[in-house]
Amino acid sequence: MTKFKLSALAVLMLGSVAGQALAAPDWSKAATRTITAVYAGNSPIEWIRKGLDHSGARGMKKGETCVVCHEKESVEFGQRMASGAKLEPEPIKGKVGSIPVKVEAAQDGTNLYLRFSWKQPPGGGPKMDADNAVKLAVMFDASKVELADLGGCWSSCHGDARTMPGVKGDKTKYVKDGSTANGVFYDLLQWKSKTNKGTDGYVADKRVMEGGKLLVDAKGEQKGDNWTVTFTRKLTGGGEGDINLESGKSYNFGFAIHDDYSHGRFHHVSFGYKLGIDADGDFKVMK
Repeated sequence: MTKFKLSALAVLMLGSVAGQALAAPDWSKAATRTITAVYAGNSPIEWIRKGLDHSGARGMKKGETCVVCHEKESVEFGQRMASGAKLEPEPIKGKVGSIPVKVEAAQDGTNLYLRFSWKQPPGGGPKMDADNAVKLAVMFDASKVELADLGGCWSSCHGDARTMPGVKGDKTKYVKDGSTANGVFYDLLQWKSKTNKGTDGYVADKRVMEGGKLLVDAKGEQKGDNWTVTFTRKLTGGGEGDINLESGKSYNFGFAIHDDYSHGRFHHVSFGYKLGIDADGDFKVMK
């Protein structure tokens, strides 16, 4: 895999151009949590809500989150799907069921900083996305997307989306009643390993990978088998498809990793968590 390195001159040039925007936060003071990203297989939101197939559907109707039921069993949960034992009609040889990811969050009143660190698991599957060994996506919701407070970004995963078993067409991720005008959308950031850059978009009635104005920087680095990806994002001031992260409020938050050149539904995803900006949450991110 490609290793990303910057010369000392390049670092100085970037610093002189971006100034404070690219200044690293004090990660020793960051809100930190290790989250297990699980292989999701063919488990769209329709399956999750169907009580005959998913026993947790009854709990969700009562307001129970996916984390409450599955966090402690996430390794087993992911392995069953990666192996094809459950909800995966097209198992990939060598695909691991879960990836433990160290997630750190910090903010300085102007920018939010997110850092993801993990050990690259063994691979060997088909190169679905031959250009990108790894992609990492982050999504935020301001409590407007149905069920996002319970399942994070799972509400964007539907059984009729492309790459789902037996589906023909090019339908992307979307959310029920999605509309940027009505505030019903996920704010989406994605980093790709080929360009070592990020994109800023959203998921509403469809997925749009551009148009956002809050992403300042996204960089990844591989050292041996270890990856680190860092996003720098303005807290507020964006346009269509951007969510203002305001002090004193909490937001739904989730992420996904496409490893080993995978794409579509063949990814590892987190359950849903709360990101608090000077507020309570699974990540209490204080200035």
